[in-house]
Amino acid sequence: MRAFIFPGQGSQAVGMGQALFDASPVAREVFGEVDEALGQNLRRLMAEGPADALTLTENAQPAIMANAIATLRVLVREGHVTLADKADYVAGHSLGEYSALCAAEALDLSTTARLLKLRGRAMQAAVPVGEGAMAALLGADVEKAQVIAGAAVDSILAEGGEELVCTVANDNDPSQVVISGHRVAVERAVALAKEMGARRAVLLPVSAPFHCALMEDAATAMEAALADADLRAPLVPVFANVDAAAVADAGAIRRLLVEQVTGRVRWRESVLAMAAAGVTEFVEFGGKVLSPMVKRIVPDAEAISVVTMDDIEALLKRM
Repeated sequence: MRAFIFPGQGSQAVGMGQALFDASPVAREVFGEVDEALGQNLRRLMAEGPADALTLTENAQPAIMANAIATLRVLVREGHVTLADKADYVAGHSLGEYSALCAAEALDLSTTARLLKLRGRAMQAAVPVGEGAMAALLGADVEKAQVIAGAAVDSILAEGGEELVCTVANDNDPSQVVISGHRVAVERAVALAKEMGARRAVLLPVSAPFHCALMEDAATAMEAALADADLRAPLVPVFANVDAAAVADAGAIRRLLVEQVTGRVRWRESVLAMAAAGVTEFVEFGGKVLSPMVKRIVPDAEAISVVTMDDIEALLKRM
C-alpha cells in the first residue's frame, strides 16, 4: 500500500518549481491557475525571490502547495496514471493537508490556493509580530517536550509573571518536536531544554506561533472561509493532522481543518497509523522534508521524495 504525502511550511526555496515549469506544460498550467486565482505573479516570486518575500506565510503556503500539486499532476497526466489507482491514502504536514485534499480532488486548485492565502494572512494577523515564537527541540520526544514547555510556563509564573502559552505544536518524529506560544515562554523553554534532557533547542525563523491557542482568531477566519468553500469527499481517505486518523467525509474534513489551526500536528502518529493500516511506501511530492521523518518513524518503510522530472520518471518505473 502507498501514501502520497505533502510538505508544510519551511520547504520553500527560491527557484522551487522552475525546472518543472521549464520542462512541462502541465506544470505551467498549474502555476498559471494559481497565479490567476490569487491575482499575483506567485510563480515569479517562487522562481526569482526575494527569499524574504517568499518566506512570508501568505506567500509560502500557496507556493508550497502549487509546487507539490504541479509535481503530482505531471506524474498523473504525463505518466497516464490516476491517484486513486496509485495511492491508498493521502496526508500532509500542516498546510500540506490542503495539498493532500487538492491532490485527492476534495478541493479544486483555485480554491486551495485562495484558502491558503487567507490562512497565511489570518495566521500572521492573529498575533502581533514579536509576541509569538516557535522552537524545535531535538533529541526530545513529545512527552519530554511537553514537560519542558510546562516547566517554562511554571517558572515564569513562579517569578510572578502571567500565565503564558507554550505547548507542543508539531510532533514530527521520535527525535524532533516543535513547541509554540508566547515568545517569552518559548525562549524560556529553549533555555531549559538542554538541562531537561533535550539534545538541542533552536528558535525557528517563523513570523507567528502556529498550531497553538494563540491562533484562535485565525481559526475563526478559516471556519468562515471553509463554510463557503466547495469541499467534496476525497478520492482516497486523508489522514488528518489533528487526530491522526483516516477521514473521507467532507463535513468531518471541514471541521478538522478548522481545528488544525490551533491544534497539534500529529505527524509521527499519522505515519504510524498509516503504517498500521498497511502502508509500506510513502511518496513525498514537492519536497525532501517529510521523507527523512518517515524513515525515523518507520525505519522499514520506503520513503521517496519526488521533486524533479527525473524523480517522476523513476517513480513511474516503480509503480
